[in-house]
Amino acid sequence: MAFITPEELETHLYKENIEAISREDETLLTAAIDAALQEAYGYLGAYDRKKIFEATGRQRNALLLIFVKDIAVWHFVNLCNAGTDLQLRQDRYERAVAWLRQVQKSDVKPDLPVMDEDGDGIPDTAGEYIYGSNPKRNQHF
Repeated sequence: MAFITPEELETHLYKENIEAISREDETLLTAAIDAALQEAYGYLGAYDRKKIFEATGRQRNALLLIFVKDIAVWHFVNLCNAGTDLQLRQDRYERAVAWLRQVQKSDVKPDLPVMDEDGDGIPDTAGEYIYGSNPKRNQHF
């Protein structure tokens, strides 16, 4: 089973709008979902993406699910403006991508499985390392 099914997008877009845009061709909706999953997948490199996107039902992270749906609807709605507010969809898409970028930079820590790098089945949770240096100084006399 997929992380998101086409029927689940009806929480974000009315069924009649989906039918008007897709014109009875579900492959368009499936392609939009696949694109959204790949987009989200790219941002979650520090997490166990296989576990995240194989989850089904209530095992899925609710916030990630909402944002992936927003991204999928944005990709789908770009085909046509069939009675939907494109500005609202664009705003929600941009919010979803901004959240994924915050997760990528570790500004936001969602409840997602962390990538197990050593392969022992136990998530690596040793802590974070913060590194950096002072800004470069130029002395002029």
